[in-house]
Amino acid sequence: MSDIFLGMPAFPRAAKAAVHNPTLRANLRHATHTIRTKRARAVAELDDWDRLREAGRRIKDHTLRHLDTYLEQLEAAVTRAGGTVHWAADAAEANAIVTALVQATGEREVVKVKSMATQEIGLNEALEAAGITAYETDLAELIVQLGDDRPSHILVPAIHRNRGEIRDLFARTMADWGRPAPDGLTDTPADLAEAARLHLREKFLRAKVAVSGANFMVAETGTLVVLESEGNGRMCLTLPETLISVVGIEKTIPTWRDLEVFLQTLPRSSTAERMNPYTSMWTGTTDGDGPRAFHLVLLDNGRTDTLADEVGRQALRCIRCSACLNVCPVYERAGGHAYGSVYPGPIGAILSPQLRGTTSEIDASLPYASSLCGACYDVCPVAIDIPEVLVHLRERVADQGGHRLEQAAVKVASWVLDHPAVLAAGERLAARTRRAHPARPPGTKAWTESRDLPELPAEPFRDWWRKNRT
Repeated sequence: MSDIFLGMPAFPRAAKAAVHNPTLRANLRHATHTIRTKRARAVAELDDWDRLREAGRRIKDHTLRHLDTYLEQLEAAVTRAGGTVHWAADAAEANAIVTALVQATGEREVVKVKSMATQEIGLNEALEAAGITAYETDLAELIVQLGDDRPSHILVPAIHRNRGEIRDLFARTMADWGRPAPDGLTDTPADLAEAARLHLREKFLRAKVAVSGANFMVAETGTLVVLESEGNGRMCLTLPETLISVVGIEKTIPTWRDLEVFLQTLPRSSTAERMNPYTSMWTGTTDGDGPRAFHLVLLDNGRTDTLADEVGRQALRCIRCSACLNVCPVYERAGGHAYGSVYPGPIGAILSPQLRGTTSEIDASLPYASSLCGACYDVCPVAIDIPEVLVHLRERVADQGGHRLEQAAVKVASWVLDHPAVLAAGERLAARTRRAHPARPPGTKAWTESRDLPELPAEPFRDWWRKNRT
């Protein structure tokens, strides 16, 4: 996987700074509560939601078990349809492939429809190093790019900004990237959207090369599918002469019939809509219609290693709906930047450490960025048991030598619990000396800063039971 966001500390330190930003917390609380309320209503309309959820889980699990077969089928279908398939083992190889493809066209700019895979590998930065400018065309991604910022949400990358901040950003920076913002720009959604539309229209009409991701790849036909809400994807996928799609290998599904399930669950889980506003599909190339050249870059970048983990592999079911972020109490308070990855929230806490490994400080901290409340599992449209994977990854972090004090404490506790007489003596001693106990025992500051320790009873339960029940 590409480098971690430059300078990112471990999650606890990044989150501590975020929770003291009242504007950020207000923006997140308003946005996440609004989205999840609408999603709940949209999901409740379907009597068979649980069956759709189970069907999505089964399709994804089946595909992952036979991914080698379906990837070969996909490659053959794309090739028959006039496309060219490239295989990228990691971020560096994917960036090199895309850069070479753009350079071969002689162009020095590309337009992009939102793709988390290209953010994952740092494609924009790689293209910039080669003298190629990439223009984001999704409204939220445009906001992030103009602000020299990082995405903080899977579905709404600029969720951490409010309308006033966006208006000021447009007025200050749009001219540096192309058409300036209109004079007297207000912060009404309609005016902001119109400013973005005018700014981007010039780029759509000028660009000869586009870069996209894909929500799904149908192995049966070689068809790629993008779901988006603004129409920018349709422009990117039809107007340029060359289309380059960078897609993680886990986005494969076997057949068109399988697509039916996800076209029902993804819109409701993400934007709380019954049907996605813009669903674009393309299969290779067609004379006189759409791009003349199509290249598909199949990205591994840690996915094969994740697939080998029987517990962790379920993270690869993810269809990037962001429902887990919108119900997560930790994400709502910390925001997406604290996760140090393009994948924030609960899904990021289990996906990033598997794609990147758990050797860095931030990746070792991500499995602990959760209260294990289970709300993320309840809303996931493909039933990823995120709490189960979090605990699994915590075990991995502990096994690699981290959390030595915790390991020592657990060993001591295990010995005490295996010796009832010692445990009973300790309980009696603690009860008799309880009035002398400090309110904040040494080493408990991180816990007691925001919580009170439970008050010890006057006598242990076993002694009370012996006197009253025997």
